[in-house]
Amino acid sequence: MINFAYLPASAVETALEQIGPGPGSTTSAGFGKFIAGGTNLLDLMKENVMRPARLVDINPLALNSIATLPDGGLRLGALARNADTAYHAQVVSRYPLLSAAILAGASAQIRNMASNGGNLLQRTRCYYFYDTGVPCNKRVPGSGCPAISGLARLHAILGASEQCIATHPSDMCVALRALDAVVQVQSPRGGRAIAMADFHRLPGEQPDIDTTLAHDELITSIDLPPAPGFAAHSAYLKLRDRASYAFALVSVAAALDIGTDGLVKEARIALGGVAHKPWRDPEAEALLVGQPASPAAFSQAAKHLLRGAQAQGVGPGSNAFKIPMSQRAVVRALEMALAGTVANTVNNDNDNAEDAP
Repeated sequence: MINFAYLPASAVETALEQIGPGPGSTTSAGFGKFIAGGTNLLDLMKENVMRPARLVDINPLALNSIATLPDGGLRLGALARNADTAYHAQVVSRYPLLSAAILAGASAQIRNMASNGGNLLQRTRCYYFYDTGVPCNKRVPGSGCPAISGLARLHAILGASEQCIATHPSDMCVALRALDAVVQVQSPRGGRAIAMADFHRLPGEQPDIDTTLAHDELITSIDLPPAPGFAAHSAYLKLRDRASYAFALVSVAAALDIGTDGLVKEARIALGGVAHKPWRDPEAEALLVGQPASPAAFSQAAKHLLRGAQAQGVGPGSNAFKIPMSQRAVVRALEMALAGTVANTVNNDNDNAEDAP
């Protein structure tokens, strides 16, 4: 039995006071964690991967609204549930890419519980990370990474290091990266805004640190800038082993702003399932600007986006197949975006049919 204290917070200030020191603290109080939906944190606790001494329940906080911003963007409350966000009228009409990405993730039951802020903080689903009987640099820094010479089918082909080749599992975050979202956080030192591009980090020499968020910082909202040109031409494509409750082998959030002359005015391409964070490359997107929206142009951008990809694992455990799969997926997602096919359609079954926005 693992004992921990449960502390419901009545206000943001209270939550920040209760969270206390972070992991690795030598104080007798141990470290605390914020909990909302708990769809990932409770799993980690059950598997003995994380053992917080305190859980600060932030569900009572007034952070679940979705509202239009003065600049015409949209503010998503950190405690708004994934399902409520995906089906919100403003999200569906103005940011259909985000709606489709959320509905491609997990299951309906989990989406009903999972919070927007918690979705950003998901930890990797690497098999070795969850298995406390084997080494893992993300779980115990310096212990090793057996995935590199083992089963790496779900692992990174971009941005990996000698310390870790795990991938970030979120679908929602891939769309948020494509939409240039901004994460608003609060701490005892005040508030700050973190661009989605800077929120998650690559493993480098510190694979145990997933984000640039400080331990005592609380996510309060996710802000979406205006994106009128992308509403008509966006798509989320998710390739996975089965159509329901499976993490992406490769996913693509694609958005195009097409001019009246048929040329691309702006393009966004974000990859999921291939790196420690949602992957974007402005150079690849720039190759499409001013060009006809054609398969040839899409293929050129895809090759540029994947130019640094490296296979991981050995033999049957290798993920070498992900490199050509990713290139084809980018082309297909851009073709879907051009046609206005927003929802994920791969391996479509009754679950996905019900979930389509």
